[in-house]
Amino acid sequence: MARAFAAINFTDSVKAAQTRYRSREANLGFELAEDSRQEITAREAEFIEARDSFYQATVNEDGWPYVQHRGGPRGFLKVLDENTIGFADFSGNKQYLSVGNLNANDRIAIILMDYRERRRLKIWGRVRIVHEADEPALIAQLEMTNYRARVERALVITVEAWDWNCPQHITPRYTNDDIEELIQPLQNKISMLTKTLSSSSISTNAATATITPKELGDGKLPLVISGIRQLTPDIRAIELRDPSGQPLPEVRAGSHLAVPVILNNGMKALRYYSIASNPNRRDIYELAVHQEMQGEGGSAFVHKHFQLGMVLHCGLPANHFQLQDDQAPVVLIAGGIGITAIKPMAQSLQSQGRAFHLHYTAKSPTQMAYRDRLVRDLGGQITSYFSQQEQRLDLEALFRDAATHTQFYVCGPERLIKACLAAAAQFGVDRSQIYFERFSVAANSQDVAFDVVLRRSQRVIKIAANQTVLQGLTAAGVDTLSDCGVGICGTCAIKVLAGDVDHRDTAFTDAERAGSKLMCVCVSRAKSTLLELDL
Repeated sequence: MARAFAAINFTDSVKAAQTRYRSREANLGFELAEDSRQEITAREAEFIEARDSFYQATVNEDGWPYVQHRGGPRGFLKVLDENTIGFADFSGNKQYLSVGNLNANDRIAIILMDYRERRRLKIWGRVRIVHEADEPALIAQLEMTNYRARVERALVITVEAWDWNCPQHITPRYTNDDIEELIQPLQNKISMLTKTLSSSSISTNAATATITPKELGDGKLPLVISGIRQLTPDIRAIELRDPSGQPLPEVRAGSHLAVPVILNNGMKALRYYSIASNPNRRDIYELAVHQEMQGEGGSAFVHKHFQLGMVLHCGLPANHFQLQDDQAPVVLIAGGIGITAIKPMAQSLQSQGRAFHLHYTAKSPTQMAYRDRLVRDLGGQITSYFSQQEQRLDLEALFRDAATHTQFYVCGPERLIKACLAAAAQFGVDRSQIYFERFSVAANSQDVAFDVVLRRSQRVIKIAANQTVLQGLTAAGVDTLSDCGVGICGTCAIKVLAGDVDHRDTAFTDAERAGSKLMCVCVSRAKSTLLELDL
């Protein structure tokens, strides 16, 4: 038996839309499910009777929908039995749009929201309008004795279907009662600490304190850590799932995820990690994180503090490194941890039956994440190179011998990317055939300090030689958009009003930079001693 909500809602036009937008296969499970989800269980009943408002939709005789908010004291929407819910309809603005619609068409759809826990329940049903003169006992059952509002009628709903929604895009909101409940433990702890401090001396060292939160971040996509395993001595895989078991947002090879971390200085930040799992999977995202001992502490936090059951509120997946949709032959080049972006490309190309070869280079086999799996799955379509064994990838031969229109996808350290671009230029491979993604900003010992002037406020911000413009703006409290942090997405681009820019991004062409006068402040710097920005 199909899920009842699918039987109601998956019309021919809906199925056509699912097919067009490539979600038809993912939705077939609802039509093949054994549990129809028509009867209200204890879980739904508890959720329904804890709500103090909901949204209802009705349709008039001309086919126009009307959505109305209905509110009251918590529990005013009651579960009468496993197939029936009802509520007392209080006096309102006297327009009677919903009641009038229901007189002509008894169908209703309801959405119940729990903003605090980011949950929502959808209900479809048919309505019977009840007046006190006809059924006084039922009106009395639905009446709220402590709520001073006049009951005009009751709406009794026979539930035909219900379904839980995923928490995606629900912004958390809290009532005064929620806030009181959440801060009460903190108030208790403050009270306890105050009493302790009054009777003894306590010494703490903030630099050595270690606190692992159960939840972290404020992104729109909550994900729970469901698996952790060590791929190499320095690379750890983190498996993420939807907390309620729903399918994850669809991704393509090359996608990345904005993951919340806490840096060495105690500041919260985002780090961007490639989604290394097979893009055909909708149940998990897997990240592979290389621990950088000399960094700001983001990857070290992942290795030290990410634990099973921890919930990360991540940003929605984004992709600035997409495979092109054609049949051109493909060469994949991965250096070290760059395999995290290249691996799902190889898996996608293999499933599509396209011609490709993966060249994977690292210091040694023990430092190659996913190597055993890739060798097993790809066979002759992968070649490995180990620099400690004097094995080098011959880029000149690779670009010289490549077939016409071959596409090259490169992810790895800056020196690998520069070497690929140089080899391509040497053998006449068009720059448009090369796609690459950095996983860090290249350091340059020749960088010098300069000043940034903000036109609108006339503030002057000094940018150190080892600091990006974005880091300088953030440290000065200037709020500006950013995403990738390595100059590939263009999110952080700001208009330059004066000064000479050293462009280091790959988001814009030279023509686009000249025409728009934009610079990516996450990587680009100044050639002059001063830059004036439109901020």
